[in-house]
Amino acid sequence: MATYVAGDIQGCYDQLRRVLDKAAFTPGTDRLWCVGDMINRGPQSLQTLRFLKSLGNSVTAVLGNHDLHFLAITSGAFTDAKANTLKHVMQADDCIELFDWVRHQPLAHYEHLPTNDGVKHFLMVHAGITPGWTFAKTIACAQEVEQVLQSTDFIPFLKHMYGDQPDMWDDKLSGIDRLRVITNILTRIRFCMADGSMNLKIKTGAHTGPENFLPWYKFQQLADDEQILFGHWATLDGHTGITNIHALDTGCVWRRCLTMMRLEDGERISVSCKDV
Repeated sequence: MATYVAGDIQGCYDQLRRVLDKAAFTPGTDRLWCVGDMINRGPQSLQTLRFLKSLGNSVTAVLGNHDLHFLAITSGAFTDAKANTLKHVMQADDCIELFDWVRHQPLAHYEHLPTNDGVKHFLMVHAGITPGWTFAKTIACAQEVEQVLQSTDFIPFLKHMYGDQPDMWDDKLSGIDRLRVITNILTRIRFCMADGSMNLKIKTGAHTGPENFLPWYKFQQLADDEQILFGHWATLDGHTGITNIHALDTGCVWRRCLTMMRLEDGERISVSCKDV
């Protein structure tokens, strides 16, 4: 049994199947984790969702900003004239079932697993976490959003989740401001300051932040047995320079690579995506 974590798929179904075949992935025996942004931009979002849903307990996925956007436009909470890459999902006969499956995925996942170097504690999020958040705090905050998203009153949240403010975490926040900043941290963060203030506009490489802004992972102080897995930031090309913080988005939809990492030994398996 092996556990693989895949970078942002973004509707690149053929490439996903190729990298799974390359790893000799066996559903029911092996497990697949997805760091979010399962769909959008790529040409096969419908096939991707159907396949991931079909894996049942063999798949563990967290939501990314594109997955949340799919929920918002499909529910009518948000109108996006540019959502052409999702129309075939929205028009599918099983759209409601796929929508509900996505809506019930978490925003963060924690698990401890045996590896070749002993038991390690893995936290998977789409984008990152803010300075000062422990693994337990991250899961607790993620669950606040999940409880709303998975309730019958999810549309008001989807209507108001967009926006860059508040731009930093504060335990005193409440209501939609609290839910929005949690969502932005987990699904959009790249650069922040030591106090957690985020700059959500810049999407370029790790060394391009404004003064006093650094990649969020530069502020993390992890124990040797703690590991963070994330996607979202394709311009990192899979590198953070920190041994226990793993960037998995290697730009599949941008015609570079789709990458998976086997958690038991840290080996990476990639396929070229030049034909996306």
